[in-house]
Amino acid sequence: MIEAIGILAWLAGAVGGPAPAIDPLTQPIVTSRTAAWLAPAEPQKIAENTYLVGFAGLSVALIDTGEGLVLVDGALPQAAPAILANVRKLGFDPEDIKFILSTEPHFDHAGGIAALARDTGATVVASVRGAEGLRTGRHAVDDPQLAYGGSWPAVPNVRTMQDGEVLRLGKTAITAVATPGHTMGSMSWTWQACESSGCKAVVFAASLNPFSADDYRYTASASAPIVEGFAQSYKRMDALACDILISAHPDNAGDGRYSESPGACRAYADRSRKTLAKRLADERSGAR
Repeated sequence: MIEAIGILAWLAGAVGGPAPAIDPLTQPIVTSRTAAWLAPAEPQKIAENTYLVGFAGLSVALIDTGEGLVLVDGALPQAAPAILANVRKLGFDPEDIKFILSTEPHFDHAGGIAALARDTGATVVASVRGAEGLRTGRHAVDDPQLAYGGSWPAVPNVRTMQDGEVLRLGKTAITAVATPGHTMGSMSWTWQACESSGCKAVVFAASLNPFSADDYRYTASASAPIVEGFAQSYKRMDALACDILISAHPDNAGDGRYSESPGACRAYADRSRKTLAKRLADERSGAR
């Protein structure tokens, strides 16, 4: 950060003007995966009221309710301007975004939410546990990735929703689906995309992969609620009506940015189920 400020100051001196203001809500978070996560992707309509406005490696969805827009997830902090640019490319006004729904309190999905909320005036919505993470901008103490540390821009005002609660705007009803495990605050979202030929159930699924810091153990007694959370999430995903699956990381949904394969949500849950089972077996055998 100091180096970046120094460069900006040098440029200001070279051109004889003030240094550009630094936006604290869009300062980059850079990891070994950032370039792949934020690889550009054209905004895309995938159903009657549903669009993708994110990236090749991070999903962000836009829902047109007829009486306002709803955004799902916010990617990294530095992604916020590109997300809003994609909304404009589709012919929408970002100021019409009324709600921003969060899947999980991790920097790669929630990092951009603070800037997006500020720039649109939208209300941010999350689970109760997810809201705690958004408000602090840090991992929860029981998060399997806690040891990685780090933080992201906090979101002071967050509306909370419970599992099964419905958010209604215009002609669209969006249902919250609690999917704990990856974090205990993870929330997936589902809605109908309807046209003259009928309706399709769209599911934006929170991450389900049992990914953790190196020293975390899912077999530890303190991790029992996490493992039980995964089990609950698998049952919910297995039971969901799911004609179109959008996953928080597109590569988890299938070969493209989303999947319309029959049983896509069940397959999504099953991949995590098998990965977690192997992880638990490896820990018990000492292989990990």
